[in-house]
Amino acid sequence: MSIDIRSMGYVRVASTDPEQWRHFATKVLGLAEGRGPHPDHLYFRIDAVSARLVVVPADVDQLACTGWEVADHRALQAAREHLKEAGVAYEEGTAEELDERRVQELVRFEDPFGNVFELFHGITYESRPVVTPYGARFVTGDQGMGHIVVPVDDDVEALRFYSEVLGFRLRDSMSMPGEFVGKEPGSKVWLRFLGVNPRHHSLAFLPMPNPARCVHIMLEVEELDDVGRALERVRKHGAPLSATLGRHMNDEMVSFYVRSPGGFDIEFGTDGLQVDDARWVARESTAVSYWGHDFSGGQ
Repeated sequence: MSIDIRSMGYVRVASTDPEQWRHFATKVLGLAEGRGPHPDHLYFRIDAVSARLVVVPADVDQLACTGWEVADHRALQAAREHLKEAGVAYEEGTAEELDERRVQELVRFEDPFGNVFELFHGITYESRPVVTPYGARFVTGDQGMGHIVVPVDDDVEALRFYSEVLGFRLRDSMSMPGEFVGKEPGSKVWLRFLGVNPRHHSLAFLPMPNPARCVHIMLEVEELDDVGRALERVRKHGAPLSATLGRHMNDEMVSFYVRSPGGFDIEFGTDGLQVDDARWVARESTAVSYWGHDFSGGQ
């Protein structure tokens, strides 16, 4: 028995400068600014869901939480029981939080490394079609908002918690020398990529501390031209390019990475791999990418 998470539903970001986020989200990424219940929060749409990215004023710049969607009340109740059995403390969303997130129910908990997760159901969607500033269409639906990579302290415990407690399925692995993350020379640490739906991975983890509490968030668009146009906007607006255009080995995404005002990266890509769990075999990739993805930003 594990939790039946269907997709990554939303992310909430704490920001010392929400206006910087407004510029970055609309002018660089090309997200549509939406509306929401709280006058000081910024709400961004990429599809019919009322808000996929919410930016909240704060005294720090970091990821606040990630929202994961379950099917309905019964699924969330089963999740509550499973968390309790696994010894994971959780709290119920308050009436104000439900109203602000526009969901019917939610519970919040932390993983063993302090990353905040919210499980929810019943999020609202809009009658008004989303019109993004540059006409890009984002890949969502049953694949959810995209994927996220979070920092952890212990890759063994992370794999156990995310797979056995939360029900994520291992899709791919990549090893790196332990000394990269302060472990003893000759040791090995693992990056793991985990999925819950046809998207190759919705969650991955890197065993390395990170003050932004996020390594990157991936958004996928339907057309390669939309990736190219976004890359031109990165240059036009002087946003810091973290990695050049490339194609990943594991999920075959053609993408680039840009540094967000939150201190973590946004991966912006297209042509991501979809998998069938009944036929999928988890393997170890031997490189980050087939080509490109120079993480010096091309310098």
